[in-house]
Parts: sequence; C-alpha cells; structure tokens
Amino acid sequence: MVARTSLISRRTAQKFRQAAISAAGSVKIKLLLFCCFLFTLTLLASRTPSFLGWGQQSVPLLDRTSSKGYTLLINTWKRYDLLKQSISHYTSCPRLDSIHIVWSEPDPPSDALVKYLNQAVKSKAGNNHYIELAFDINKEDSLNNRFKEIKNPRTDAVFSIDDDIIFSCESVEFAFSVWQSAPDTMVGFVPRIHLINRSKENENSYIYGGWWPVWWTGTYSMILSKASFFHMKYLRLYTNGMPTSIMEYVKRNRNCEDIAMSFLVANATGAPPIWAKGKIYEIGSTGISSLGGHSDKRTECVNRFVSEFGKMPLVPTTVKAVDSRGTWFW
Repeated sequence: MVARTSLISRRTAQKFRQAAISAAGSVKIKLLLFCCFLFTLTLLASRTPSFLGWGQQSVPLLDRTSSKGYTLLINTWKRYDLLKQSISHYTSCPRLDSIHIVWSEPDPPSDALVKYLNQAVKSKAGNNHYIELAFDINKEDSLNNRFKEIKNPRTDAVFSIDDDIIFSCESVEFAFSVWQSAPDTMVGFVPRIHLINRSKENENSYIYGGWWPVWWTGTYSMILSKASFFHMKYLRLYTNGMPTSIMEYVKRNRNCEDIAMSFLVANATGAPPIWAKGKIYEIGSTGISSLGGHSDKRTECVNRFVSEFGKMPLVPTTVKAVDSRGTWFW
C-alpha cells in the first residue's frame, strides 16, 4: 500500500514537472511572438509614410496646382555671403513663388550679386517652376522698409525672413500649410511673450519676455517676423495704417518693427499667433539682439506701443503646431 502511494506521488510530481515545463515553454513562445509582433509594428510604423505616399521630402502637404505658393520677403544689410546662401537654399522649396529682397543700403546691388542670385534661382528652381526675383530698393535706411507694401503681389502669403537664419524646406512648407488653415494670423518659428510688470502699481505696465519665459511657461503672444508667415494685406496695413508715431519710433531707435507688426495683426484679428515647430540654423554671428540692453529696449517698445494703440492687443496662447509625421511622442 505504501509502495503504491509512493508510485502515485512520483507520477503526480512528474505530471506537475511536465506541466511546468510545458507552461514555461508556452510563456517563452508567447514572449517571443510578442517581441516579433512589436518589432513588426515598429517597422511598419516607420515605413507607413512611404507606403502611403506621405514621404516628407518628395510630396508637399498640398498640391501646388490647388493653391498658390508664398513670397519670400528677405531683409538684408551688407551680408552678401549670407544673402547668397539663404537664396540658394530657399529656391529649392517646392511652393516658393517669388523672392523680394528688401534693400536699404546707400548703393544699389552690384551686377555681380544680381547675376549670381538670378543664376541660383534658375539652377535650383527646377523644371516648370518659375520663381520671380526682385530687389525692393529703398532710398532711406529704416527697419520699416521690411514691411513696405508690395505692388502687384503674386501671392497672398508672405514668408518674412532674416538673411542670417535658415529653416529646412520641410519646416517652411509645414508652416505654410498651418498658415493656410488660419490665413489672418501670423504663423512662425520664433515665439516671444509679454509679461505683466508686477513691480509696478500700474497694471498696464509690461515686460518683454524672450525665449526663456516662453520655454518655462509654454506661453507666448508674439511671433517674430524674422521667421513668420502672414497675409500680404498686412504689408499694406503697416505701410498705410500704422500710426506714424510708431513708424517714427521704429526708424529712430532701429528696433521693434517686428513687435509693431505683431501688435498690428493682433489688433486686427483679436486672435493669438501660431507657433510652428521648426529647427533654426543660424548662419550669422551678429545682430541687433546681440547688443547690450536689448531686452530693456524691447520692453520700452511694448509699453510705448500699448500707449499708442490704447490697449494691449496681444493675446497669449499655449498652442503649438507640430508635424506629427516626424514625431513619436506628442
């Protein structure tokens, strides 16, 4: 009887071992299958844009035949190498329609410079893609020149840019598509914020906030015109409708024309701008922002413009437009 009980116990233990081995093998197989599934899913996710024809570099967000392109409005000042580099780069962008170079130097552009830029436009533009190139010559040197009305424009959209920064064509095309969804507002890559000056008893006193307050709070109320899209109508409004006192202030202080444009658009729309994600490549080494006391001068501008407009038109927002095709985590 004892021997039989022992035999049963051994058989039971053996069955348990076999069951355990079988279960362990099943878990390993399931784990292996899960890893294979996860790898396949990752591979498909990375390939999906190509499978569906959504390739970022080869296919624009919208068909060129269904909408007009944009005008590149580039501000420059005696930095011819930077101007050449910028023009050569942006002429490769699919929906660029025309280029207007804001020229405020005492001497006209040299024949060599004009020839070089025309050749760059022709060589980079590609087949069946004519890009207009024009120099907007100004008799006086003023930062207001960058917003002078363009006569007989070819597009509604303006991409305002400085000559010392570059964005990829993919980023520019994405921002342009964002602007097309809200053409009355400004869409761009360089956000800034106005802050209430808590140290002042007067609640209508403000401080100009640079990049760090934007980064810390995630809030902004301005898009700088050094890299932004806006409607061509705002050039006309700036030229003909901006208070003369503000234009004189900008000319005299050689600063804040971009803040003035942000005030103008916000005052006309009552809406905030839109910050589009894009990596900036700085190809220049100096500028107005590198000078001492820059933030204090900008703060003075903000308060001066509030006084001229009779109110604070800027609208804070936390919205940021991101191209989800190239983003894993949102």
